[in-house]
Amino acid sequence: MTTPVSARRSPWGGVELLERAIGYTRGSLALVTPELMSAPTPCDRWDLRALLEHMDDSLTSLHEAGTVRRVWLDVAGRSGADLVDSIRHRACQLLAEWSADWESLMSGAGSADVLVDGRPLTTRVLTSAGALEVAVHGWDVAVACGAQRPLPDELATDLLRVAPLLVTKLDRPGRFAPALETQHDDSASDRLLAFLGRRPR
Repeated sequence: MTTPVSARRSPWGGVELLERAIGYTRGSLALVTPELMSAPTPCDRWDLRALLEHMDDSLTSLHEAGTVRRVWLDVAGRSGADLVDSIRHRACQLLAEWSADWESLMSGAGSADVLVDGRPLTTRVLTSAGALEVAVHGWDVAVACGAQRPLPDELATDLLRVAPLLVTKLDRPGRFAPALETQHDDSASDRLLAFLGRRPR
């Protein structure tokens, strides 16, 4: 998929940014084993199973936004393998749907807005927010599995452009922990994670 020049100039990377975030996170999901389901994660009070359930719910919400229909999902009682398979499947489905929506929008046939809680939100903002959540939770999964998988530099740099627009003081504490200090020579991945209240190392 070719991203229009106007989209590349905007901080909102949209579907292309979501695609890269999902690609990174799929690598983290490959590390998950049944024995790790109760492993702690960087998300306070969540073990790996709870994190995977949250990720599945989040992808479901993005799916609903793209298809404009309500899907109720019961994840209780699933095995770890079932959860990982569901996330992978839903991520691939999501990209197909949003890519088609983006092409429709570029041709002038689609709508730029999605109603979220009754309020209009542009496709580009919504998918960029999804990319931020998917990528950072991909890092969380890797940490829970005992692996060091920093976000790719270009992906982290692009997410750093949108993160301050999506995460405000009203989100802390609550959705996010307070931002942590960084050093001038920290990588883009480390700076993004620190901004979201995570300790990169």
